[in-house]
Amino acid sequence: MYVYGKNVAKQLLSNNSKIKKVYLSNNLKDDQINDALLKKKINVTYLNKNDMDKLEKGNHQGVILEIPDFEYYDEKYMFNNLPSNPFIIILDHLEDPHNFGAIIRTAEAAGVDYIIIPKNRCVPVNGTVMKTSVGALDNVKIVEVTNLINIIKKLKQHGVWIVGTDMDNSVLYDSIDYNLPIAIVIGNEGFGMSNLVKQNCDFIANIPMYGKVNSLNASVAAGIMIYEVVRKRKQGV
Repeated sequence: MYVYGKNVAKQLLSNNSKIKKVYLSNNLKDDQINDALLKKKINVTYLNKNDMDKLEKGNHQGVILEIPDFEYYDEKYMFNNLPSNPFIIILDHLEDPHNFGAIIRTAEAAGVDYIIIPKNRCVPVNGTVMKTSVGALDNVKIVEVTNLINIIKKLKQHGVWIVGTDMDNSVLYDSIDYNLPIAIVIGNEGFGMSNLVKQNCDFIANIPMYGKVNSLNASVAAGIMIYEVVRKRKQGV
């Protein structure tokens, strides 16, 4: 897959990631990237701006790298390596790669153990996600599953409580005991959680809003929920 941007390139070059090809803009001026490429003896293809834009429509900043596709963890690995008090994020068919990347960054900062995504109808780890997450992917385990309902039921069998996020038939997000093994579900940007996922949650939490807009961006909602878990666990309440 293609990833792009100066920060992503510097991160990959510094951690010995496998890089298949590198494309640079003819007029790129970045000594750090150029020196790293020379040191690692990586061949570079130089392109003009039009050709760079054809290769990748995102804000590539004159740097595009081709790397192997992202390798997800599987559910077997997760269940064999669950900590005693796991903290998990479940993304219910998220579609926006910028939201996904931002959630990865927040999850990494908060020490989340796993992020679970469905295999179909969900944004994958792509170049935009990598650019937005800015290196956090190296420290977050992302598990790809075929069926969210099955994985939720298995998590419950392992003692994990499932907390969904929705405004209807819900309790305040800060009224829940997060000192238990917890999985937080973040729904789709447009439709929220699916009905089946919602039916399989142990708690439904809402984040109160006092303005005129009746919904939060998915990554913002995830950030509030994630750090409420961190707060409660730090305080032991």
